[in-house]
Amino acid sequence: MKKFFRENKKILKFVFWVFIAWQLVMAGIIFLGSRALPSSNQYIYTEPKVILNPPFLWSRANFDGMHYLDIARKGYGVYQRAFFPLYPKLVNSLTPFFGGRDLVAGWGISLISLLLGLVLLAKLVKLDYKENIARRAIIFLLIFPTAFFFSMVYTESFFLFLVLASFYFARIKKWWLAGIFGALASATRLVGIFILPALLVEWGEQRKISSAKTADQISNFAPIFLIPLGLLYYMRFLAIQYHDPLMFLHVQPFFGAERATKIILLYQVFWRYLKMFWTVDKQSLTYFVVSLEFLVGLGFLGLLFFGYKKKIRLSYLVFAALAYLLPTLSGTFSSMPRYALTLFPCFIIMGLIENKMVKALFFTIFFLLFAICAVLFTRGYWIA
Repeated sequence: MKKFFRENKKILKFVFWVFIAWQLVMAGIIFLGSRALPSSNQYIYTEPKVILNPPFLWSRANFDGMHYLDIARKGYGVYQRAFFPLYPKLVNSLTPFFGGRDLVAGWGISLISLLLGLVLLAKLVKLDYKENIARRAIIFLLIFPTAFFFSMVYTESFFLFLVLASFYFARIKKWWLAGIFGALASATRLVGIFILPALLVEWGEQRKISSAKTADQISNFAPIFLIPLGLLYYMRFLAIQYHDPLMFLHVQPFFGAERATKIILLYQVFWRYLKMFWTVDKQSLTYFVVSLEFLVGLGFLGLLFFGYKKKIRLSYLVFAALAYLLPTLSGTFSSMPRYALTLFPCFIIMGLIENKMVKALFFTIFFLLFAICAVLFTRGYWIA
């Protein structure tokens, strides 16, 4: 452990202080927003009877956060099978250690996961690039317009940590750990299953330059197939309890995101959004959200192509491309600004930006949108 801290002292110090500064900025934005913007009184988390969790944290469980806490307390309710089980199970298990305050437990899981995830992101980037690129990738991740979700009772921080852990351990040839973390990821979010094809690619890339014996290479190959176990476990639970192993997909239309029940191709999604720009009231919050969804959808598609041109590691791009594409098959970019947070190769690509003017422009736009989106979400307005 001492060796680890000694070898990574600079980057660990950077991550720690950036994390603390980010938390303080986030708290300040939420506080000022609560004074400036009236609550929508919709999808706002409250505890009207017995206050267990501190009121200043209630807004951290708005929207889907309410579902995660509800599942952690009582198990699955109507339509809640869309939410994978590992995160609420973890909240439930750790709540006693937080004095019975489940919201605090969920918030704590998110913060700890984010801190560990940032360290892993830095370590992963440093395997291929200089430390300054790792630092820029972390900064761009934390000021991305929807990065406030990392501090909410959502799976974003936890899932990102699991994904990064799986890739990092695969890169340093600790394949059993890579498989275990991948399995945990697929029990947290559906797109966790895409770690499987990504690590198969990673194994193939490492095999080309490996001098290890064939038997050792095969033993490295086997743990990759642990990854689907998280998803299969949840499917088995749904099959036994509700006689529908794919219920997590079948309940999606009930969440009001206008998701289609048939496969919609990506170009059709873009065309749909272009039409919405002509029909949606330009003075409404809906227009802002539609614009954000479209720009993130277009921007991250461009980043993936740019990453391929810049020869970002192929296994990273396989995961990011599949995780990007899957939500769009339902015909919408709804929630894409949030889903994009776990497309870590795209933030590595941003870290490669050297031009000072471009970096300053990205930073300014991202931070302004970050502040706006954080306030809107915590006041009960839908963002992603």
